[in-house]
Amino acid sequence: MVKLIQRALRAAFMGAEAVFNRAFGDRMNPLYHLGATAFMLFWVVGATGLVLYAFFDTSVTGAYRSVETIEHGAFGLGGVLRAVHRYASDAMLLTMVVHLLRHYAFDRLRGYRWFSWVTGVALLWLVYVAGVNGYMLPWDRVAQFVTQSSFEWLDWLPGFGGTLSRNFIVDAHVSNRLFSLFVFIHIGVPLVTLLLMWIHVQRVPKASTNPPRPIAVAMLVMLVVLSLLVPVASQGPAALSTMPERLSIDWFLLTIFPLFYAWPMSWIWALVVGGSLLLYLLPWLPPRRAGQANQLTMHPGAARVTARAGETLLDAGLRAGLALPFDCRSGGCGVCLCTVHHGRVDLGNYQPAVLTEAMRARGQALMCCAVALDDVELEVDGVESLAPGEASRPPQRYTAVVQSMERLSPILMRLHIALPPGQRLPFVAGQYLNIILDDGAKRAFSFANPPADPAATPSTAGDVIELHVRLIPGGRYTTHVFEHMKVGDTVQFEAPLGRFTLADSQRPILFVAGATGFAPIKSIVEDAFRRGIRRPMTLYWGVRTSEDLYLLDLVDRWQREQPNFHFVPVLSDVEAAAGWTGRRGLVHQAMLADHPSLAGFEVYACGSVRMVEAAVPDFLAHGLAEEFCFSDAFVPTRAATPPPTSQPAAAD
Repeated sequence: MVKLIQRALRAAFMGAEAVFNRAFGDRMNPLYHLGATAFMLFWVVGATGLVLYAFFDTSVTGAYRSVETIEHGAFGLGGVLRAVHRYASDAMLLTMVVHLLRHYAFDRLRGYRWFSWVTGVALLWLVYVAGVNGYMLPWDRVAQFVTQSSFEWLDWLPGFGGTLSRNFIVDAHVSNRLFSLFVFIHIGVPLVTLLLMWIHVQRVPKASTNPPRPIAVAMLVMLVVLSLLVPVASQGPAALSTMPERLSIDWFLLTIFPLFYAWPMSWIWALVVGGSLLLYLLPWLPPRRAGQANQLTMHPGAARVTARAGETLLDAGLRAGLALPFDCRSGGCGVCLCTVHHGRVDLGNYQPAVLTEAMRARGQALMCCAVALDDVELEVDGVESLAPGEASRPPQRYTAVVQSMERLSPILMRLHIALPPGQRLPFVAGQYLNIILDDGAKRAFSFANPPADPAATPSTAGDVIELHVRLIPGGRYTTHVFEHMKVGDTVQFEAPLGRFTLADSQRPILFVAGATGFAPIKSIVEDAFRRGIRRPMTLYWGVRTSEDLYLLDLVDRWQREQPNFHFVPVLSDVEAAAGWTGRRGLVHQAMLADHPSLAGFEVYACGSVRMVEAAVPDFLAHGLAEEFCFSDAFVPTRAATPPPTSQPAAAD
C-alpha cells in the first residue's frame, strides 16, 4: 500500500515537473526550488510582519482599532501589506507541504536523510502554530473563534480542567497581559523557526536558500496581485458575549477548527498526535531498503569520496567539498551529467528528455539522481577540475606565437609561446591552459613557468609561457607539435584553468610527480622560491628511465641553491635501471618509505591517472589529512577516441 501511494505521488510529481519544464524551462521550474522558495517566503512574512507590528497596538481595546487603521490608512497600502503577510504565510506552509510530499514520493527520507525529514516535520508544525497564532492578534470575530477553539481544545488535556476557556466567558477577563503573551508567541516561534531552518539544511550539501530571481519576483508579484484582488478584511470586533454564527475563515490554515465542534476533542488529539508520530517515524518504517557505503572515484582529478547508503553521487561529492556542477538537483536540467566508467549505479528518477536511452547506453547518468550500488569510477562531463576554491579569474581566450622549441628528450618538447606585446596572463602557479584546435577540440597543458611578478614593472613585450609537451603515440596534437609545428606558428588557447595550486599554510611540502607531472610542480616551486617561501619542500620525481629526467641540471641547481629544497628521483623500469644507483620502484611508495607518517605534511601529486589513483589512497592511509592532499591527473587523449572537452592538466 505504501509503495502504491509513493508510486502514485511520484508519477504525479514527474508529470507536473515535465509540464512545468515545458512552460518555464528546467532552470525555472518552481517544483525544483520548493525549499528555497519557503526560505524566501519566510523573509517576506518576517519583513511585512515587522512593518505591521510597528503600527499594531498590543492591547485588548486597541488591537482591533489599530488593525483597522493599518488596513484603511496610507491609501490602502497597509491593507495590501496585511494581505501579503497573510498570503505569504499560507504560501509558505503550502510550499513546505508540497516539499515534504515530494521527498516522501521519491523516498528521500531514509538513512542519513532522517535528520532533514524530522526537522522538516517540526518546521511544518512551527509554521502552522505561528500562522494560527497570527489570527488571534487582530481581535476580531475570527480571532475570537480561533482563540476560544484553541483554548477549549487545550482544556481537554489533564491538568487544565477548563481553566483556559474560562478566560473567555466575558470581555473583562481578557487582559492586556494575554495579548502580550500572544505577541511574544508570534515573535518567539518565528525566531525558533529560523534557527531550526538553519539546522535543517546542515545535512544538505550546498543547500540553496534563495530561489532563482525570476521565481522570487514572480512569487512577490502573485502575492501583491492576490492581495489587491482578494483583500483581507477584519470581520467585526470580538464580542465574547456572543458566538459568531457566520465567519469567512482561511480554509487552508484553519481547516481543523470547524472539526472542534463536529468531533470529540479526543478524536482531534488522536488525529494530531497520531499523525505527527507517523510522520516522525516514517524514515524507520517499512519498506526498508538495504544499502551500504561505497567508494566513488571522480574524474578529472581522481578525487575519492565515500558515498553513504542511499546518497546520490552529487550529494556525496558536494559533501566532500568537490566543485561539482548542478542546478535543479531533481533530474530535470542535465547540468550534473556524468559518465560511469566502472561500477553499477541506480539511475533514480529523472525526466526522460534529459537522460535519453542513447545516453544511458553510453554509461551516462545524472549525479543528482544516481546512487552507487557498489564502488564506482566516473567522470564529470564538461568540467576542468573538481577541486574547490578556484584560485584565479575565469578563463579567457588568448592568441600566442611559438617563440622557441627545444627537444629535451626523444619524446619531450619544451615550448615557449609569447603573447602579443604588452599583454599579461594572470594565472596561479600550478594551473593549466587549454590549447584550442581548429575544430574546437581542446588539449590541456600545465604552465611550466611561474606567473610574472605582479610587483614588477610590466614589460613592453608580452608574457612568455613555458609548456612541456610529451609525445603520445597516436596523439593528434602532440604529433603535430613534434612533426609539423615551427617557430612563428600561432596558438589559440584559453586560460587560466585548474585549482592545483599551493595552499596557504606552514606545513612542510611533499611533491610527487610522474613524468611530465613535473611541469606544474616546476611552476609552483619556482614561484615559491621567488616569493621567499621557506617551508621545507621535497620533490619525488618518478620516471621510467633516467633519460626521462629532463631539466635535471635545473633541479640540481635548486637543490644546491635552496636549503629548504630536496630532490629524490625514482626509476620504475627495473631493466632500464640496471646501472642506476638511486631509488627504484613506484614514486609514491618511495615517498612513503621515507615518510611512513604523513600527519602534519602537505602533499601535491601530479601525473597519470593510474599514478594518482594508486597514490592518493595510500597517502590517506598513512595519516595525510584530506584537506592537505592535492592531486591532478593527466588524461591522455588519442586519435582513436573522441576527445573530451577538457581535462585537468596535460594531454596529447
